[in-house]
Parts: sequence; structure tokens; C-alpha cells
Amino acid sequence: MTRAQLNAARRLLCRLQDHIRDTLIAARARHAAKFARVAAVTAADTIYYIDRLSEDAILAWFDAHWPRAWPVEIVMEGLEHGTTTVPRGLTPAQTKFKCILDPIDGTRSLMYDKRSAWILAGLAPQRGPRTHLGNIVVAAMTELPTTKHGFADQLSAVAGQGVVAETLDLARGVRRRWRPRPSRAKHFEHGFASIARFFPEGKALLGTLEEALWRELGVLGKNGGQLVFDDQYLSTGGQLYELIVGHDRMLGDLRPMAYAKLGYSSATLCCHPYDIGTLLIAREAGCLIEAPDGRPLRAPLDTTTPVAWMGYANPTLARTVRPVLRRLMKRYF
Repeated sequence: MTRAQLNAARRLLCRLQDHIRDTLIAARARHAAKFARVAAVTAADTIYYIDRLSEDAILAWFDAHWPRAWPVEIVMEGLEHGTTTVPRGLTPAQTKFKCILDPIDGTRSLMYDKRSAWILAGLAPQRGPRTHLGNIVVAAMTELPTTKHGFADQLSAVAGQGVVAETLDLARGVRRRWRPRPSRAKHFEHGFASIARFFPEGKALLGTLEEALWRELGVLGKNGGQLVFDDQYLSTGGQLYELIVGHDRMLGDLRPMAYAKLGYSSATLCCHPYDIGTLLIAREAGCLIEAPDGRPLRAPLDTTTPVAWMGYANPTLARTVRPVLRRLMKRYF
């Protein structure tokens, strides 16, 4: 695709996410009490009533607005077999693109009106089952605000072209451009950094590894302690956002390895490719998003593969952590 076509695709994903956000905000005014009801349990995740609303809105939007000249395979939890195509009836092999979507990343926090969730989308050239996270060339993420929020952010990117960031005034419908700035800190003292341990399963093992990490980095207990702050944002997209805007210096998710060690099924407990399909935006902002051992993330664009990842606000922090983390993973996993 040309530069202009890639940017047209970026704008399309943003318009799709605007539609989803507006649909959910309108539905919340009528059906908020139903949002936390379990609608289904799939191989990918637990599906709540709130998820069903966004899935329906996505398919209707694609049918009405996606260019027929760009046939696309949609990969999304909640779909039968995890995928569908637009135009309908095509096989994946007949499409030009693969679009991986998470309609609501952070469902649990949003359905209880605790914290913003995110709509996530990544677009890659179709390479069949070989299409992976590293192939994504266009991405967009849009904030789903709580009822107390008056503003909502939207970030998007084309590979090699930086990040487009806007804040929408929900009351006036006015957008304001801004520039994301990941942290430039060279250390972790007096900053936010953490390893995900969202659920009871594996919490002790993951916490032990993280404590060992801070001990080996010389931070644990230094000057009386309390030098690194923990924030368990139950949304992979939300975690990436915190790195992108400079709130957090390091975030990581090692649950697939911890669950394998403990004998838990990781299918529904872990990050999946659709949760981290906007890693391109973080990279375009200057963050490093990679596998825990420092290699590139190459998970296929599907709804079931467990993904372990680490994110750093800048290269200095990544170089500090990588060798220590590799040693600790061998010891604990």
C-alpha cells in the first residue's frame, strides 16, 4: 500500500472505534445494570453482555464502510471460529488484509465503572496462518471512558510514520491533537513499574519473581523502600497507553510461563494477540515492546495463543532489565 492508502486505513480504524465508543456510551445509559452479566465462555475469554454490544457494532460498521477493494479477514473474540471476512463469503485466502480486534480490552474494569477500557485494532497484510504481530502496519486504540470522564483519548499509527494522538471532548465533540512522550528516566526509582498478576492464579510466583528482580536491580529496600510503585491496570491496551504517555517506565506480562510452571490452563487467563495488537503504536512512540527474553514478538494473529511480553519506556531501561530478567526466568520458570 502507498503512504496515502495506509493513512486512509488508519483513519478507517479510528472511525470504526469512534462508532464503537459512541455505541457503548449510548447503551450504558440504557443497560448499564446488564453489563456485568456473563454472556458466554469461549476458548479465548469470558464474554460479558457489554462485549456483545461492541461485537455487533463492529460487524455492522465493516459491512457498511470498509472498502470492497480491500477485502479483509477480521479476527476477534466472540466470532464463530474466531474470524469472519468482509465482504462476507470470502475465504481468508481471498482477502488482502487481516485485522485483529479487541472490542473492549479492560471489560472487567469498565463494566463496574472503575477505569477506562480500550478498543484495539491492528491491520496486517494477509499472510494466512503465518501473519504475526510483527506484520502489523496500521493500528488504532480508542479509550472507552467511565461515566465520570469528560474526555477520551485516541491514538493511531502507521509503521514508520509516528503516532497520531487526539483527545475528544465528549460534551462538545471537539478534538485536540497532542504528542505522547514516554518516560526518559534512566532508572526506576520514584516511578511506576510492575509485572502483571491480575488474578489469584500465579500471584505468589509472579510476585516472588518481581521482588527478586527489584532486589537484583538494587532497588528493593533502598533508602527505606517504597521506591517503585505498582499499578495493576487490568487491560493490556491500558498498560501500553501508560507506557506511551509517560506514566509507567516498565510493564510486563509473564503469566503464560508462570501458569505453565504451576500447571494451570493458560487459555483464558493470559494476554492474547488481540490484547496486544496495538504494540505498533507503542513502538512508534519510542517504547520497546518485546518478548521477555528480548526477542521480537511473533505470535500469530489469532484469539487463543498466550502471549508473554515486556514493555519498556526507553532503551536504557530495557538494557538494565533484560539480563537480570533472563536469569530470573530460568530460576523460577
